[in-house]
Amino acid sequence: MDAILEMRGITKEFPGVKALDDVNIAVLRGEIRALVGENGAGKSTLMKVLSGVYPAGSYEGEILYEGRPMAFKGIADSEALGIIIIHQELALVPELSIAENIFLGNEIARRGVIDWPETKRRTVSLLEKVGLCENPDTKVDDLGLGKQQLVEIAKALSKEVKLLILDEPTSSLNERDSDALLDLLIDLRDREGLTAIMISHKLNEVSKVADSLTVLRDGMTVASRDMSDTSYGEGEIIRDMVGRSMSDRYPPRTPRIGETVMEVRNWQVHHPAHVGRLMVKDVNFHLHRGEVLGIAGLMGAGRTELAMSLFGRSYGQGISGEVRIHGRHADLTTIPRAIKAGLAYVTEDRKGLGLVLDETIRRNVPLANLKAVANGGVVDDRREAAVAEDYRTRVNIKCSSIEQEAVNLSGGNQQKVVLSKWLFADPEILILDEPTRGIDVGAKFEIYTIIAELAAQGKSIIVISSEMPELLGITDRLYVMNEGRFVGELPTAEATQEKIMAMIVNSGE
Repeated sequence: MDAILEMRGITKEFPGVKALDDVNIAVLRGEIRALVGENGAGKSTLMKVLSGVYPAGSYEGEILYEGRPMAFKGIADSEALGIIIIHQELALVPELSIAENIFLGNEIARRGVIDWPETKRRTVSLLEKVGLCENPDTKVDDLGLGKQQLVEIAKALSKEVKLLILDEPTSSLNERDSDALLDLLIDLRDREGLTAIMISHKLNEVSKVADSLTVLRDGMTVASRDMSDTSYGEGEIIRDMVGRSMSDRYPPRTPRIGETVMEVRNWQVHHPAHVGRLMVKDVNFHLHRGEVLGIAGLMGAGRTELAMSLFGRSYGQGISGEVRIHGRHADLTTIPRAIKAGLAYVTEDRKGLGLVLDETIRRNVPLANLKAVANGGVVDDRREAAVAEDYRTRVNIKCSSIEQEAVNLSGGNQQKVVLSKWLFADPEILILDEPTRGIDVGAKFEIYTIIAELAAQGKSIIVISSEMPELLGITDRLYVMNEGRFVGELPTAEATQEKIMAMIVNSGE
């Protein structure tokens, strides 16, 4: 097969950092090439160079597409040649229909008037190609994330895509939707001859769909391999990604579990907009000092709703039940009261709810405990900077300085800033909701190490995760949640993925 794309000697610099350093990659026509590396390795930057987000002249090196040199001035130039990028944050308009979204900016019109019958006919044809049976008039907001991702791919197909770039396409999907998306990519490659570049940190997915793989580390190409090489497995990929072997993906720890710190009794939560709809149903659980407690379950089980309702009732209405901390009733009716009671909640949505993205690390870290860096209600800049610098070192935030804006950090480093914010509040109980979502194996290990250290200090930690191996690797005890209820409890030492799934399946109402 011939190369549809070659990127040679690509170098891209930002103030104070070289994001790409002489990167080389070649993609054969009709293959799926995985692009992997730690957060901050340069994967997304490289694809933004390719698609014209970073235009010609803002980088060094050469792009050859279908054998011809390219100098894209913007994303419209690359799309005109069939290079389509689907970003991690989907670019759909929730209030518009599927048909309107697919042809937005690329409308089918006659004499300046949109041809709706033809638009809907073509939409149905495109949806059939991606295996989605929905009415073209359905609002995107009424679709689940898995179906929205398929609409994005249908939109790409409508632009006669030749090279599809997918940036972490399954990061927000459950296991079933992820498998369906990966199967679709394989089918489009085999049936339509689609060429794709897939950025992913999930190595099991890379092994499933990729024909070849390129590894970036610190902005440089460190490996390009054919995935048919059976000697090159996950262990070798991780070694190339992080520059060291990671035979044990979870840090060793000896649990020192103490007395009961927190008890939740008969906790019920109604949907914020539909008072008759119960999202959390009569949940009871307890948490010990120095314990890492996991909550397993499928997406939609009610885990995030439970966590947010406990943390200052930041989700839901008609909440009932009792929380006792150290045997005494705890007032968690507002977020300030929950913080005062010793709780912290690290949200799964770090960009939307965890950070002020256009503010610096210095400004973000003290946010949950501003009194500690203030004099008479006025923030002391020097104390604020000292705190941010301390946590930068303590949790190993990789940045140019504490004056770097959060929006420009990699996902793993953004997560460390969110963690730092809550650690500075000195909570006794931390609720971590999907703490490693969207970050690579190296950054995951660092987060796991922080969790282990906090437990060793006597903190009590609740971890919500959709990755069962993660829960089995870092927790001491597990609750299993399904359809708003806790349906099982067991020590992690006795748990397996099969036992957890059996609890979920056998509990269906």
